[in-house]
Amino acid sequence: MALDEPEDRVVEIDEEDEWQLYASAGYAAIEPSFEEEEAESKEEEVWFDGDDFDLGGKSVNWDAPPCPAPLGIAHVIKLGVCDHCLSRIGGPRISESPSGSAIRSQAYERDIELSTKVLQDICPLCENLFEDVDNIVDRVFESLSGVEFSTMQFGIHLPKDLVQEEDRIRTKYGAPGSNPLKGSIVEAIHNNIRKLERKVDFVKERPDVMVLVDGLTLRVDVDVRPVFLYGRYRKLSREIPQTRWPCRACRGRSEGCESCNGSGLQYVDSVQDLIGEPVKQALDADDTSFHGMGREDIDVRCLGSGRPFVLEIKRPRKRAYPLSDLVKMVNQNGTSKVEVDTLEWCNKSKINNVKQSRSEKSYTIRFRVGEIGKEADIIEAIQSLSGQTIEQETPKRVSHRRAAKIRKRKLVSIENIQVEDQEVQLTLRCEAGTYVKELVHSDDGRTNPSVQSAIGSNCEVIWLDVEEIHAE
Repeated sequence: MALDEPEDRVVEIDEEDEWQLYASAGYAAIEPSFEEEEAESKEEEVWFDGDDFDLGGKSVNWDAPPCPAPLGIAHVIKLGVCDHCLSRIGGPRISESPSGSAIRSQAYERDIELSTKVLQDICPLCENLFEDVDNIVDRVFESLSGVEFSTMQFGIHLPKDLVQEEDRIRTKYGAPGSNPLKGSIVEAIHNNIRKLERKVDFVKERPDVMVLVDGLTLRVDVDVRPVFLYGRYRKLSREIPQTRWPCRACRGRSEGCESCNGSGLQYVDSVQDLIGEPVKQALDADDTSFHGMGREDIDVRCLGSGRPFVLEIKRPRKRAYPLSDLVKMVNQNGTSKVEVDTLEWCNKSKINNVKQSRSEKSYTIRFRVGEIGKEADIIEAIQSLSGQTIEQETPKRVSHRRAAKIRKRKLVSIENIQVEDQEVQLTLRCEAGTYVKELVHSDDGRTNPSVQSAIGSNCEVIWLDVEEIHAE
């Protein structure tokens, strides 16, 4: 049927996939750089014969074998590798579960002068990032203060040059199968969180919170994922829209205007807010979005078992709440306007199921006839439309926001035709997308056939109710 309300805004593509670029092993891959390396300055170029390379009086064997060979261990120690990185690239031959400090101690026992040959204090593999793991964990929980969650997806963004250099050194000198930096850092953070005895599961899909750390600045960005509620609402008022309707004068500016008394809304109440506001307050959320299975006009009631919808609650600080209590809050807030029977938690995928449904609907409509004829003739004329397929050109009242085309819709059945003086009331069942008001008054012939053309007299709609949405 036709819609008198503004279109839903285009839903932005969810950025969840983007997080896969920064998450732990299995989420991201290191891509090779095809940029040409800058030519080294001829003045700084040093030639060597493949044996030892002298730097500041300290020598490094660039032809050293990879770890866990003792010469390989000694080589990466000379490069300045920290204990954390020494443990992950050193290999398992030293001990069953070698720690970096144990590997280093055994290397020093083999070469008592090795400790004096270390080239630098900053680890070339991680730039001492492992030392900041405790700091990162503190920042994560500081950012999540007051937020309830039980599952987390954790990602870290590392400088490209660090990732490439780490991969180069680890591939050449690390033990086969050694863990890359990104996954190891994330795992270290996971382990530190587990030590805090926080009941947190680290997941790859549908986390309660998503955390992204910048490995360069240690900035922590937290995304509290929304929760979703499915239900069916009954709209009992003919004076409220389904979703928020921005003020026509100020177009919904936050400060509003005189026309909307500062609310920024054309209508103070909407189905979205009558349902969403108590839920938003109960879950201490930032906002809500409303996703309905179609919508009815402002002056149309929706009865029966109600219209299916999904309420998206954005950035909730509470994620668990008794559903029966939420139902009571909604019904108290929407007294005489909106009511729901049940609510249930659902996933985001439910939105697509609701939006894409093409369910048949039943309506009751009452209209006034210009010149009334015999009751039996009117009933017979209207009944002749039952089972027919009608053609509806885009109604004039929505032509500014609907594509201009002709839609074919089937009238499944027409029942309970009542004639009272100049007024007629009937119940019909039809395909999804049927413009029911236009079916009655024909919209200047843009709907054919119509009730008006069948009875041969002008028709004026008095009211319309959605009796049932046959979605299940």
